[in-house]
Amino acid sequence: MTMVTVGIDLAKNVYQVHTVDSHEKIVLKQKIKRNQLASFFANKPPCLIGMEACSGAHYWARLLQSQGHSVKLMAPQFVKPYVKTNKNDAADAEAICEAVTRPNIRFVSIKSPEQQSLLSVHRARMGLIKSQTAQINQIRGLLTEFGIVIPVGKIAVFKHIPLILEDADNNLPGTFRAVLAQLYQHLVELREHTETLEKILKEHYKQCALSKRIATLPGIGLLTATAIVGTIGDGSEFKNGRQLSSWLGLVPKQHSSGGRNVLLGISKRGDAYLRTLLIHGARAVIHARKNTLSDEGWLGSLIHRRNTNVAAVALANKNARILWAMLTRGEEYQANRDCNLYA
Repeated sequence: MTMVTVGIDLAKNVYQVHTVDSHEKIVLKQKIKRNQLASFFANKPPCLIGMEACSGAHYWARLLQSQGHSVKLMAPQFVKPYVKTNKNDAADAEAICEAVTRPNIRFVSIKSPEQQSLLSVHRARMGLIKSQTAQINQIRGLLTEFGIVIPVGKIAVFKHIPLILEDADNNLPGTFRAVLAQLYQHLVELREHTETLEKILKEHYKQCALSKRIATLPGIGLLTATAIVGTIGDGSEFKNGRQLSSWLGLVPKQHSSGGRNVLLGISKRGDAYLRTLLIHGARAVIHARKNTLSDEGWLGSLIHRRNTNVAAVALANKNARILWAMLTRGEEYQANRDCNLYA
């Protein structure tokens, strides 16, 4: 019997493989070590391989595709309903093998190495920013124990810490002064590393025509443009703009029954990082045009009826749909089409 469909449960060192033939009869259930997976499929006839979109999945998908196989990635929550018994590696692999053949499963597009490297810069930058915030909070908390209170904000910390270290009259113990100097030096290094990563993003932005094109849309800057390209590429995996905004969690969550439609707040599904960037960009547009918005325009009337936060999310939703059109159709942003948006 020849295996036609394969489900692979990825892990760190040992992978579980579940294969079936054209009649959906089990051909093989086997554990394979990480360094043996490529050679295992190298001499096999082309087949459909399903995997969960998790750590390492995109690498294995590209490698198996290069061997002639058809590889599809799925979100783990879409695989879970097909787990028949208790959760274990064998049951997960069987569930993946079954889910990959279902007609209504939504698959995850396989990212290229360039996309993954671009997103790694974004992830590293966000990690450094979180570390900066944690370090600043620690410094402010320790100084409060000695009666020194620094104003809130990163700028205030970088301004006051050198002055505190140089002030010999603040009665800080020598031991704590040495610790504070080390913590401040660590904070400076974190800022320098963050700036280095931002320079890498700027260089990529300058060389990427797609990023520069979508950055012409108000509310889309360098960070958002590069993150969009790194995450969804040309947007061809989405049928329309609403699918993209829904995937980003910018559409209302629905809880309807008995013919009664109930729409709640936004679903907040999908990529939280992209959603955050789009909403912050929309909020920046509102802030920049707050003195020129008219109540007769779409955005101005929405702010008048609701509030700025609701308007920011609504504008982010609209921007996501415009982005899809710009990505898939190769169009430039045409401001005259949105003449009633900011009027």
